[in-house]
Order: sequence, then structure tokens, then C-alpha cells
Amino acid sequence: MTTTGKQLFTTLTDDGKLTLEVSEVPFPEPKDNQVLVKMEAAPINPSDLAILTSAGDFENAEYSDGKVVANFPEPFLSGSKNRFGQRLPAGNEGAGTVVATGDGDAAKALMGQRIACVPGSAFSQYAIADANLSLPLGNHSAEMGASSFVNPMTALGFVETAKMEGHDAIVHLAAASNLGQMLNKICLEDGVKLVNIVRKQSHVDLLKGLGAKWVVNSSDEDYMEQLRAAIAETGAYLGFDPIGGGNNTDRVLKAMEQVAASQMGEYSRYGSDQDKKMYQYGRLNLTEPTILTPSYGLQFCVQGWLLTPFLGKAGMETVIKMRMRVLENLTTTFASSYKAKVNLEEMLTKEAISDYRQMKTGEKYLVTPWG
Repeated sequence: MTTTGKQLFTTLTDDGKLTLEVSEVPFPEPKDNQVLVKMEAAPINPSDLAILTSAGDFENAEYSDGKVVANFPEPFLSGSKNRFGQRLPAGNEGAGTVVATGDGDAAKALMGQRIACVPGSAFSQYAIADANLSLPLGNHSAEMGASSFVNPMTALGFVETAKMEGHDAIVHLAAASNLGQMLNKICLEDGVKLVNIVRKQSHVDLLKGLGAKWVVNSSDEDYMEQLRAAIAETGAYLGFDPIGGGNNTDRVLKAMEQVAASQMGEYSRYGSDQDKKMYQYGRLNLTEPTILTPSYGLQFCVQGWLLTPFLGKAGMETVIKMRMRVLENLTTTFASSYKAKVNLEEMLTKEAISDYRQMKTGEKYLVTPWG
């Protein structure tokens, strides 16, 4: 029996047009350890916006029912040649009920269950997902489980990365985000020292209220002084930056070096011998290049961090432990909240796109494909 339903697609063409549209499509029958999920909820994460809206001009786009066409400017257009003409699904993660399975044992065991999954096509009424990457939600609602993969596993991944690389302290930028709040709770539970960098006093108050010990406001005039003091107290020489563009990574590396240099017995023209590392795991700032200055010697590294390669490096045993920890703490440490709920067509209104693409702290959208 053929299953049909609505699905969102995003297409970029070589003439600089980015089209988002909702279409009625057939869905294939699941094979092996695949499951067919009737999707009930899916969050709009920053990682989804990379192909959903990216650098498109949605302020001056053409809007119609279930479709929007926006101009896609340079230099972003030239940098996206590999996706020209491809009609891509969107939505990394979500939750729903398994309505059909392949012949694999792992798939058949999920029949009829509500699960969290990572199909990569969650903005849809149905999706094919891998049973081995799916999580039975038990009595938890789809809304509760919809965000149980990307943010929780990323936050846990930061702590696991720190442990793997011999660190017991972390610096995190944009720390008042949903992910940042999770990371703060994990670090408190695991005894990892966390320097939280935010840009508003309300964010300072939020994290302090959640038990954070080190919270630094980048908008304060004495930001660098605050940051150096926190790094000196924690010994945090490993950081994670979701902003990417601008001088955020540069300023953290500079503060790390200043602390390390102050502890040296003698001057070195090459800077301190303290290893300093910043991972960039996002690109919230699309308009500016990443700025690095010769302010931290030669013992530093700036590197990208992505969840999927990390999971492959960590190994299945660690991944399973991480997933079980998420499930056991889904209503506490890994709970998510949403500003608004929209169906597939409402996702593509000017009002909704203008709002959720700003990625404001505490204002995540949840897509409910069936309305």
C-alpha cells in the first residue's frame, strides 16, 4: 500500500533562486532496519536553517500558499554549487509513531511505538528513519521527544570531547541557548567546570538561576577582565563557539593566552606553551569572516566540530550510553521548550520565517506536520 502525505522541500537553482515548498508525495516502504514514522513534531534547529533559509533574502521574497521563493545572494550562491537543482528534504530530527517497518529485528521491535528519530526529512507528515538511531519514548509525548537528539547529543558530545582530550573545563559561547542550558546542567552533574559566555544581563541571570558558577557577559566593558578571571580559576583552555563569524573565537583565545602567559616563568617570542583550542560548531554569524589575530602564540588550534563525525569517533558503546542518559532525563536535563507551533504551510509564512531564522534564545519553533 502506498503512503502519501505532505513534505517540505528546499531547492536552490543556479540563477540564485531559493524555493521552499510543501508538496504531496508518496513515501517508500521501509526496508531492512528502516521504519516509516508518522511524524508528530519536529523542532526547527539552527542546523536546519543551513539548507532551509541560509542567506536567502526572505524579507523581499515571493510568498504564496505553501511556497516561497527568495533571492540567494553572492558569495553564498557560488559557495553552494553542489546543491544546484537538488530538491532536498529538511528537518534533522523529530518524533512520531512507527506505522510500518522493514524486515530487520530492530525495526520490527519498534512497530506501533512512539519514537524520537533523525530522518533528515522530519518536516513532513511521514519519514523513513533508521531503527538503530531511533529512541523509543515510552510514555513521553512527541513534543517532549522531538528535540531529544541534536541538542542533547551535541551537549553531551562537548563533555565527552573534553574528557577524550584531557580537559576538565570548557568555555562555551552563546551559552544561554537551549543547548547551552543543557550543557550547563551536564557539567554540573559531571563535575566539569564551565565558563558560560552570554551577551545580555538577563542571560546571566538565567544561567545563574540554573546553578552556573562562571557566567561572563560579553557586552560588559570589563568583558575581557571577567573572561581572564574565569579562565584562570577554571583552567579552561578548550572552547566551543556556535557563532563562527566575527572575533568571538579570537577574543577567547586571546584571553586564554594572556592567562597562560601570566603564569610563565620567562618570556618567549613564540607565546606560551599552553595548548589552546576552539571548536566552531555552527555559523550563527553569516555576514562576517572568522577573525584571527597574532595574539596567542603558536600553540593554538581552531577546528570544526560536527555531531555525526564525533559519534563515529566515540564508538557505539559511548553513543548508546549517551542516548540512554537522554531518555532517562528527558523531562529534566534535556527538556526543551518552544515559543510557537506551526504546521508545514505556516512554516513558510513571512512572519514565521522572519522570526525563527533569528535563532533567538528561548524562542525555538516546533513543527507539527498534521496541524
